[in-house]
Amino acid sequence: MSARSTDDTTDGTIATVFRIESARIIAAVTRIVRDIGIAEELAQDALVAALEQWPESGVPDNPGAWLMATAKHRAIDLVRRRETYARKLAEMGRDLETAAAVHEPDPADLVSGPDDIDDDLLRLVFTTCHPVLSAEARIALTLRLLGGLTTEEIARAFLVPEPTVAQRIVRAKRTLAKADVPFEVPYGEERTARLSSVLDVIYLVFNEGYAATTGDDWLRPGLCEDALRLARVHTGLMPKEPEVHGLAALLELQASRTSARTGPDGEPVLLADQNRRRWNQLLIRRGFAALDRAGALGGAPGPYVLQAAIAAYHARAVAYEDTDWKAIATLYARLAAVAPSPVVELNRAVAVSMAEGPGAGLAIVDALVGEPALKDYHLLPSVRGDLLARLGRGAQARAEFARAAELTRNARERELLLARAASEGGEGGKGGEAD
Repeated sequence: MSARSTDDTTDGTIATVFRIESARIIAAVTRIVRDIGIAEELAQDALVAALEQWPESGVPDNPGAWLMATAKHRAIDLVRRRETYARKLAEMGRDLETAAAVHEPDPADLVSGPDDIDDDLLRLVFTTCHPVLSAEARIALTLRLLGGLTTEEIARAFLVPEPTVAQRIVRAKRTLAKADVPFEVPYGEERTARLSSVLDVIYLVFNEGYAATTGDDWLRPGLCEDALRLARVHTGLMPKEPEVHGLAALLELQASRTSARTGPDGEPVLLADQNRRRWNQLLIRRGFAALDRAGALGGAPGPYVLQAAIAAYHARAVAYEDTDWKAIATLYARLAAVAPSPVVELNRAVAVSMAEGPGAGLAIVDALVGEPALKDYHLLPSVRGDLLARLGRGAQARAEFARAAELTRNARERELLLARAASEGGEGGKGGEAD
C-alpha cells in the first residue's frame, strides 16, 4: 500500500471516529469552558491534532479516548490562560483537576433517580434546548452538536434552505454565550418547559441514525443508540409524563427492526420484505411496556404516544400481510389532528393505500404535490411511484422513482430507488415504505 493510500485510510478513520465521538467530546469540554461555541472549536482542534499526528504515529488503540483527552487538555490550558482562572477553578473544583482523565459514564449510573443525573450529553441537550433560543434554533444546534450532523443534513431534515440552518446555529451559540446559560439539567417547572424541544431533538437524532440523510450507509447505529439511551434516561427523569414514555416506546419498537433493515451488503430492505424473526423481541417487549406506562398515566395521547401505537401494530403483526392497516390509518388521522404536517399526511397516505387501495392513497399524495415543504423531499415521489406501480401505471412510476433517486443524498437509498425505476416500478404491495 502506498503512503498516500495509508494516509487516506488514516484520514478516513479519523473522520469516522470524530463523527462518533464529537458529541461526547463537545459535551465534556463544555463542562470545563462553559461555552458551547468554544467547546466545539476545541473539539475541532483535537481533530486537527489527530490529522497531524496519527499518520506518523499510527491510530491509537482507543482513538476516541485520545481525542477526548486532547480536547480536555486544551480546554484546561484555555481556562488557565484566562484572567478569571482563579474564579473558574473555585467554581469547578475537582471537575477541573480531573478533567484530563478519560472517563466514559456508566449508563447504569444515569437512571439512579430523577435528581441524580451525571451525564454531559444530557446536560448538552438541555442546554441547547434552553428557552432563550427559538424552537428551530434549539433543534438545529442540538442536532449539530449531539448528532454530528452537517448543516446540509439538518437542512434536509427540516426541509429548509441550508443557509437558514447555518445562520440558526451561529446565532444560537452566540445567544447561549451572551445569556451565560448554565450547563446543567434543570429541575421542576423549568425542566418541564424544555421537555418538548428535548424530545423532538432525541427523535430527530434517532431518525438520522435510522435512515441516514447522506453518505454510503443506510444506518448510523451510534446515533440510534445515543438517542435511545437519552430517551430511556428521560423516563427516569420525568416518570409522570406520558410523552416521555411514548417516545421511549417508539424508539424501542423502531430499533427492534434494525438488524432486519439491511441485507448482506448493507442494502436497504423494505418493511414488506423483512425477516421478522430477526426483529429484536427484547426491544419489542420494552416498547410495549413503555407504551403501557404512557397509557396508564391517562389523558389524550400526544404525538409520540400515537406514533408508538402505530409502531406497536407493526410489531404485533407476525407477517406483513397480517398488519392492521385500517387501525394504523386511523391512528395517522389522529396524529394529523394533533400534530399536522405534510410528512404525517404522506405517511397517512401509505396506510390508507394499504387499507383502502392505492387509488385512495394516491388521491392524498396528489394533494401534497404542490406542498412547498415537500418540494425536494425524496419520499414524496418515492411513495407516489409505489402507488402508481400498484395501479399498473409503470411508466409514470418509473419517472417518480427516478426523481426520488435524484433527490436523495443517501447512496444506498439511491440504489434502491434506481432499481425500482429499472423494474418499471417494482413489485406492487410494498406500501411505499423502506421502513
